[in-house]
Amino acid sequence: MSETVSGSGAFEPSIVETAFAWFLRLVALYCLFFGVLYWVRLIGFYPGDAWRFDLMPVYWQVAASVLAVFFPFAAAGLWMLASWGPVIWFICAATETVMYAGFPDLFGERWPIVGAHTFVACVYIAFRLVIFWRRRQPAA
Repeated sequence: MSETVSGSGAFEPSIVETAFAWFLRLVALYCLFFGVLYWVRLIGFYPGDAWRFDLMPVYWQVAASVLAVFFPFAAAGLWMLASWGPVIWFICAATETVMYAGFPDLFGERWPIVGAHTFVACVYIAFRLVIFWRRRQPAA
Protein backbone atom coordinates (compact mmCIF):
# COMPACT_ATOMS: atom_id res chain seq x y z
CA MET A 1 0.00 0.00 0.00
CA SER A 2 1.26 3.48 -0.73
CA GLU A 3 1.74 6.14 1.93
CA THR A 4 -1.17 8.18 0.62
CA VAL A 5 -3.62 5.31 0.74
CA SER A 6 -2.54 3.90 4.10
CA GLY A 7 -2.39 7.34 5.67
CA SER A 8 1.06 6.93 7.18
CA GLY A 9 3.04 10.08 6.58
CA ALA A 10 0.44 11.67 4.33
CA PHE A 11 -0.24 14.65 6.59
CA GLU A 12 2.97 15.04 8.55
CA PRO A 13 4.00 18.69 8.75
CA SER A 14 7.32 19.73 7.31
CA ILE A 15 10.09 21.22 9.41
CA VAL A 16 9.08 24.69 8.19
CA GLU A 17 5.45 24.12 9.20
CA THR A 18 6.53 22.88 12.62
CA ALA A 19 8.79 25.92 13.07
CA PHE A 20 5.89 28.14 11.98
CA ALA A 21 3.63 26.56 14.61
CA TRP A 22 6.23 27.22 17.31
CA PHE A 23 6.67 30.77 16.05
CA LEU A 24 2.91 31.36 16.35
CA ARG A 25 2.94 29.99 19.88
CA LEU A 26 5.83 32.26 20.80
CA VAL A 27 3.88 35.23 19.44
CA ALA A 28 0.89 33.98 21.47
CA LEU A 29 2.95 34.25 24.66
CA TYR A 30 4.03 37.74 23.60
CA CYS A 31 0.36 38.70 23.06
CA LEU A 32 -0.65 37.27 26.42
CA PHE A 33 2.10 39.30 28.08
CA PHE A 34 0.91 42.51 26.40
CA GLY A 35 -2.70 41.71 27.30
CA VAL A 36 -1.76 41.32 30.94
CA LEU A 37 0.16 44.61 30.81
CA TYR A 38 -2.90 46.42 29.49
CA TRP A 39 -5.07 44.86 32.22
CA VAL A 40 -2.51 45.96 34.81
CA ARG A 41 -2.83 49.50 33.49
CA LEU A 42 -6.61 49.37 33.57
CA ILE A 43 -6.86 48.21 37.16
CA GLY A 44 -4.28 50.69 38.45
CA PHE A 45 -1.16 48.69 39.32
CA TYR A 46 0.88 50.58 36.74
CA PRO A 47 3.17 53.32 38.09
CA GLY A 48 2.24 56.81 37.07
CA ASP A 49 -0.21 59.59 37.86
CA ALA A 50 -3.00 58.83 35.39
CA TRP A 51 -2.65 55.08 34.97
CA ARG A 52 -5.92 53.87 36.35
CA PHE A 53 -8.99 53.60 34.14
CA ASP A 54 -10.97 56.35 35.83
CA LEU A 55 -7.98 58.72 35.72
CA MET A 56 -6.92 58.02 32.11
CA PRO A 57 -7.69 60.38 29.27
CA VAL A 58 -10.52 59.11 27.06
CA TYR A 59 -8.21 58.18 24.17
CA TRP A 60 -6.18 55.95 26.53
CA GLN A 61 -9.37 54.45 27.99
CA VAL A 62 -10.53 53.38 24.54
CA ALA A 63 -7.15 52.08 23.38
CA ALA A 64 -6.30 50.24 26.60
CA SER A 65 -9.75 48.66 26.84
CA VAL A 66 -9.68 47.39 23.27
CA LEU A 67 -6.13 46.05 23.53
CA ALA A 68 -6.73 44.48 26.95
CA VAL A 69 -9.44 42.34 25.35
CA PHE A 70 -7.92 41.76 21.91
CA PHE A 71 -4.38 40.75 22.95
CA PRO A 72 -5.47 37.74 25.06
CA PHE A 73 -8.00 36.84 22.35
CA ALA A 74 -5.18 36.91 19.76
CA ALA A 75 -3.02 34.83 22.10
CA ALA A 76 -5.71 32.15 22.31
CA GLY A 77 -6.12 32.04 18.54
CA LEU A 78 -2.39 31.93 17.89
CA TRP A 79 -1.81 29.23 20.49
CA MET A 80 -4.54 27.04 18.99
CA LEU A 81 -3.11 27.72 15.50
CA ALA A 82 -6.53 28.98 14.44
CA SER A 83 -6.78 30.90 11.19
CA TRP A 84 -8.27 33.93 12.96
CA GLY A 85 -5.40 34.24 15.47
CA PRO A 86 -3.03 36.12 13.14
CA VAL A 87 -5.91 38.37 12.03
CA ILE A 88 -6.62 39.46 15.61
CA TRP A 89 -2.88 39.89 16.23
CA PHE A 90 -2.70 42.12 13.14
CA ILE A 91 -5.53 44.28 14.50
CA CYS A 92 -3.62 44.66 17.80
CA ALA A 93 -0.32 45.38 16.04
CA ALA A 94 -1.92 47.91 13.69
CA THR A 95 -3.66 49.61 16.61
CA GLU A 96 -0.45 49.95 18.61
CA THR A 97 1.50 51.06 15.55
CA VAL A 98 -1.02 53.80 14.83
CA MET A 99 -1.01 54.78 18.52
CA TYR A 100 2.74 55.04 18.95
CA ALA A 101 3.85 56.04 15.44
CA GLY A 102 0.82 58.03 14.31
CA PHE A 103 -0.10 59.85 17.51
CA PRO A 104 3.09 60.15 19.57
CA ASP A 105 1.86 63.39 21.14
CA LEU A 106 -1.05 61.49 22.74
CA PHE A 107 0.38 58.02 23.42
CA GLY A 108 4.12 58.65 23.48
CA GLU A 109 6.79 57.23 21.22
CA ARG A 110 7.41 53.53 21.69
CA TRP A 111 9.54 52.60 18.73
CA PRO A 112 10.65 49.24 20.22
CA ILE A 113 7.01 48.09 20.22
CA VAL A 114 6.48 49.29 16.64
CA GLY A 115 9.72 47.58 15.64
CA ALA A 116 8.72 44.34 17.35
CA HIS A 117 5.39 44.31 15.51
CA THR A 118 7.15 44.99 12.22
CA PHE A 119 9.65 42.21 12.87
CA VAL A 120 6.91 39.70 13.78
CA ALA A 121 4.94 40.65 10.65
CA CYS A 122 8.01 40.19 8.43
CA VAL A 123 8.82 36.79 9.94
CA TYR A 124 5.17 35.73 9.57
CA ILE A 125 5.16 36.75 5.89
CA ALA A 126 8.45 34.93 5.30
CA PHE A 127 7.08 31.73 6.86
CA ARG A 128 3.87 31.94 4.82
CA LEU A 129 5.83 32.47 1.59
CA VAL A 130 8.16 29.54 2.25
CA ILE A 131 5.23 27.27 3.09
CA PHE A 132 3.39 28.43 -0.03
CA TRP A 133 6.40 27.77 -2.29
CA ARG A 134 7.05 24.35 -0.73
CA ARG A 135 3.44 23.28 -1.30
CA ARG A 136 3.55 24.41 -4.94
CA GLN A 137 6.61 22.29 -5.71
CA PRO A 138 5.73 19.03 -7.43
CA ALA A 139 6.25 15.92 -5.30
CA ALA A 140 9.46 14.13 -6.20
